[in-house]
Amino acid sequence: MQASELRFAPPSADKSALEEGRLFTPRFDANGLITAVVTDAGDGTLLMVAHMNAEALAKTLETGIAHYWSRSRSSLWKKGETSGNLQHVESISTDCDQDAVLLKVRVGGEGATCHTGRRSCFYRNVKVEDGRPILTENG
Repeated sequence: MQASELRFAPPSADKSALEEGRLFTPRFDANGLITAVVTDAGDGTLLMVAHMNAEALAKTLETGIAHYWSRSRSSLWKKGETSGNLQHVESISTDCDQDAVLLKVRVGGEGATCHTGRRSCFYRNVKVEDGRPILTENG
């Protein structure tokens, strides 16, 4: 995979510029990552939460295909590259202090986002039963 040419300016110390300005200056954490929340562009379903480093974010912006940083493998990850379920990015938004991004995507292939083969990684609910937290299937 070819390295990205896109570079991000450091975040402004001026809160007003950060929150209201036109320059996208993502605030990566101490590990060089930003949280990425991913939803279906059609119906808004929450599909996954991942992390991006500067290279993954730049590649996503340049190609229109979602790229992430795998914390477990310590490597760049083009989502859906092996499964065929590529995430085609329709829009990217950032939150008020630019330390998280929201990707609205259309998933190709079979439409699965989760490595388990499900559409969403959020397929279980947490509830309390007999004083203990348990997991139940959604829907």
